[in-house]
Amino acid sequence: MDAILDIFNYIVIAILIGISGAWIYLIKSMINSFRLTPYLDKFTNTSNTKPKVSIILPARNEEEFLGKCLDSLIKQDYENYEIIVIDDSSEDSTAEIISNYEKKYPNVIPVSARPKPEGWMGKNWACMEGYKKATGELLLFTDADTTHVENVVSLAVSHLNSFDLDALSAIPKMLTFDFWTNITLPMISTFLHTRFSALNVNNPAKKTGYFFGSFFILKKETYQEVGMHEGVKHEIIEDGALGKKVKEAGYKMKMVRGEHLIEAIWARDKGTLWNALKRLMVPLYLQSGKIAIGIFFAIVFLLFVPFPIFATSILLPVESTSGKLLCISSAITSILIYIGAIIEVKIGLKLKLRYAMFAPLGSFVVILGFLSGLLQAKRSSSVTWRGRSYSMKDHSQSSISV
Repeated sequence: MDAILDIFNYIVIAILIGISGAWIYLIKSMINSFRLTPYLDKFTNTSNTKPKVSIILPARNEEEFLGKCLDSLIKQDYENYEIIVIDDSSEDSTAEIISNYEKKYPNVIPVSARPKPEGWMGKNWACMEGYKKATGELLLFTDADTTHVENVVSLAVSHLNSFDLDALSAIPKMLTFDFWTNITLPMISTFLHTRFSALNVNNPAKKTGYFFGSFFILKKETYQEVGMHEGVKHEIIEDGALGKKVKEAGYKMKMVRGEHLIEAIWARDKGTLWNALKRLMVPLYLQSGKIAIGIFFAIVFLLFVPFPIFATSILLPVESTSGKLLCISSAITSILIYIGAIIEVKIGLKLKLRYAMFAPLGSFVVILGFLSGLLQAKRSSSVTWRGRSYSMKDHSQSSISV
């Protein structure tokens, strides 16, 4: 019996060593990402043109946030721009807010989106409806729950022109309002510094392309040539899918840090947090169920498993060498997870340090949300977003590649 237990312990120790290695890689990637990613406002400006910018702003049931977003856009110091605000069949006072701003500001152009056709995600359809009214050479897409400093459009245009880019996306500061989002977002964000890091997006040799939906600007001809939002009409994570198409088409794109210039909301409450977690796993499952399940279990081990192993080894101590090594290896792995959470909380998200201390609980919530996404991926209402439910069972997804 002791021999069997020793064999089991050593197998678990080997797994924990692998998890530790993965976290050392993740932590290194996070540090490099924070240290090497360029900033939106730190560059040598060689641009001397002011092309017209069409800001495309979709809004569905956004009465709580739309006014703040429009105020920040109206105050921009850029001279040549229009704000196209799309009411996407809102059921609150969004349309009334848009109408009030239109009356006060001539560069605010209201659009009432037609009913969403079958096969479209709502935001994708609203963006397409807004694009049809755009007269600018550059298109800047943002969200209704995003706010911007007064020179962010000027910086984006100058940065785009100075580096002769076709597309530019800025990483916003993610605002959080509740305890559950504060403890889960750091655990998810650790992975953004690997495959979807700005360093990979900015590397022409890498295939990684990605946009942050809260702020990306691109040339109108680039947008047209990659198929516009019509080309990603069924994508749940449409900004990622559009950025991927731009990179794959060979266009020059760049991702920069803009946390001190742009603020966006990732999840507004427990309900939107839960749907956001599901929304990350559904595209993977629809590409390949087997691989998605494999990724899910890998995340379970990476984010959570070391904690209960360590707790068990402390509460039920074993005097054998294998038992002691199991306790030590699980402790080291758990510490590495905490280090990753602390780095993300303090440097990436600018949250209070105490939220990193809830890493095990945050990881558990992430796992439950991902599991819910897997279980519901092919149901008639697998994804709920902004008051709409979507069935994704007949739509392949390419925004996040397995």
